Amino acid sequence: MKQDIEIAREAKLETIDSIANKLGLCSDLLIPFGCSKAKVAVDRMDLSQKKGKIILVTAMSPTPAGEGKTTMAIGLSMALCKLGKNAVVGLREPSLGPVFGIKGGAAGGGHSQVLPMEDINLHFTGDLHAITSSNNLLSALINNSMHYGNEFNLDSRRIFWSRVLDMNDRSLRQVVVGLGGRDGGMVDEDNFDITAASEVMAILCLCSNPSDLKDMLGHAMVGLSMDRKPVYCKDMKAAGPMAVLLKDAIKPNLVQTIEGTPAIIHGGPFANIAHGTSSLIGARLGLNLADYYVTEAGFGSDLGGEKFFDIFSRKSELPISAVVIVATIRALKYHGGVGKKELGAENVQAMEKGFVNLQRHIENIKKFGWTPVVALNVFGTDTEAEINMLKQLCTSHGSECIPSNIHTNGSEGGLELAKAVLSKIDEKMPNFAYPLDIGLREKIEMLATSIYRAGSVVFSPFAKRQMNKWEELGYANLPVCLAKTQYSFSDNPKLLGAPDDFELHISEVKISTGAGFVIPIAGEITRMPGLPRHPSAEFIDIDEKGNIVGLF
Repeated sequence: MKQDIEIAREAKLETIDSIANKLGLCSDLLIPFGCSKAKVAVDRMDLSQKKGKIILVTAMSPTPAGEGKTTMAIGLSMALCKLGKNAVVGLREPSLGPVFGIKGGAAGGGHSQVLPMEDINLHFTGDLHAITSSNNLLSALINNSMHYGNEFNLDSRRIFWSRVLDMNDRSLRQVVVGLGGRDGGMVDEDNFDITAASEVMAILCLCSNPSDLKDMLGHAMVGLSMDRKPVYCKDMKAAGPMAVLLKDAIKPNLVQTIEGTPAIIHGGPFANIAHGTSSLIGARLGLNLADYYVTEAGFGSDLGGEKFFDIFSRKSELPISAVVIVATIRALKYHGGVGKKELGAENVQAMEKGFVNLQRHIENIKKFGWTPVVALNVFGTDTEAEINMLKQLCTSHGSECIPSNIHTNGSEGGLELAKAVLSKIDEKMPNFAYPLDIGLREKIEMLATSIYRAGSVVFSPFAKRQMNKWEELGYANLPVCLAKTQYSFSDNPKLLGAPDDFELHISEVKISTGAGFVIPIAGEITRMPGLPRHPSAEFIDIDEKGNIVGLF
């Protein structure tokens, strides 16, 4: 079987001008990065007009290997084009952390990829580096201000702004800075998050234009003063220079799928520790140019899907037309108690047992307002008995299950899925999981009980004090961006299937006033991942001809 990188290299790329032409996008609005990728000068466009419809692709609770949600979103966009529709796929940008860690890249796979795959998975157009630099500029200004007399009377114990790095490095989770004597600055405790979890990333993905970007950056809370008053980015005169570093990163990136379907790739927040959707500007661009904008939200519908509805839809006021849940037979068997090494063997009984996980995701999407289409990402080890059982189970719970061989056959493998999705088009705003005009604690409890099915939420004393402070400062109306494991509805990654009546433990409640949400931390989740014992980086190399090897 050919590797993804081999399939990608065999594909014949169209020029970026021809991809833009498919969308009616003038070439003078492109800022080329070579022949096959470009930024779009949205600052010279009016994106207020919307002609397209959003198709959201989400998933059941994944296994550690992932279930191919990005692959299915890409394939669905290609299949829609094959049916004569004008479609574009909107995706998040990959982070170098997973690329060199364990999960791999985020450019799809097999015959359903976005290209140039190597560029996209590595530095692409430099957006994540610009976000990293912008974020860390504020960190440097904070420390510099404290070094020169602490003009804002910042309490070093209550600085909320973290440094970031686009790499998995657990040793940076908690650090001491300022060592080296007087010239080394103020000695202080600090920490690093991964860039995908940064507030700057969230702001870039939720802003509407450059002016909105600068305003949102300015409203980001740096920390509290010694008299417990908030200090903001704008107080430190940092919003302007930070926005300067993002002046090109705010422009969406245009590339293509392996079959020449236009792809807009912009922004890259994770869904387990951030809000998990590509940019609002990218969505408005796609909806302005195409009839269908196929986009994915990270991990399962309890994370990326819920945040797409409760955060992205609220902020954008963009309606959604259809929802797809990606499932795999192996994930169903995994949730049915089968070990990772035995997932390839037929086990209809375990698959039926694990269906409770997918069933809950179906129920949740119905709560938000849609009857989802279940897209079965077919693997070679799937048997006819397993597939037929899954189709029956989905039908009995009111959803159609469409087996799709997109990975192997490209758009041809997704035609039935595309037809099923088109038959379900129902454009509307979602039913939100909670109203905004209640307290932060009540929002978290409503989300935990209605979407996760927790029996109760246990808040640490620290989390309670934080929520009281945020409400005292006037932020009770913010939505919730809960950080928790992606492998379970609970905060325990080993609690598979469809657990209920469990305790959800909230250790702290961070706030992102610029992005406009609070971040409850559930269980043992960290915003700076670590590398596995044998990371993907060990197998990635470059040969004497300059070709990358070992990249998926």
